[in-house]
Amino acid sequence: MAEAILLQEVETLGERGDVVDVSPGYLRNFLVPRKLAQPATKASIAEAQRRMEAQERALAEASEKATENAALLSKTVLTIAKPAGEDGRLFGSVTAQDIADAVKSARGLKLDKRKVALDDAIKTTGTHMVTVEVHDGVEATIKTIVTSE
Repeated sequence: MAEAILLQEVETLGERGDVVDVSPGYLRNFLVPRKLAQPATKASIAEAQRRMEAQERALAEASEKATENAALLSKTVLTIAKPAGEDGRLFGSVTAQDIADAVKSARGLKLDKRKVALDDAIKTTGTHMVTVEVHDGVEATIKTIVTSE
């Protein structure tokens, strides 16, 4: 059996970075030409381990930064002015893109409009609570005040 380090997830073998035992022909004829794996040597195993540790550190840092951003956004109050009638109904609506733009101008954080959780667009003036996904599993609730122009 030959040892191989997986460069990508292979359904029948394992995840990226795993060291697996495969037949030499499978490694030589299938895995290596498709850049799914490389032969495992002491140096390549050490390099793969370093890459995995660096990736884990980067994920931890990104998660920590997302938590800080979520705390900052939870303290944020957005004020959005839109044309409205006398009864408080907006002529247009406040969409996820409007909220993402308001967050960018208020806090300098770039949010994807698909991460803003609005069931329906906001069509009335007043105070609305909007949930925003900052990172995978990290959410913040932003108080949004819609006023008439």
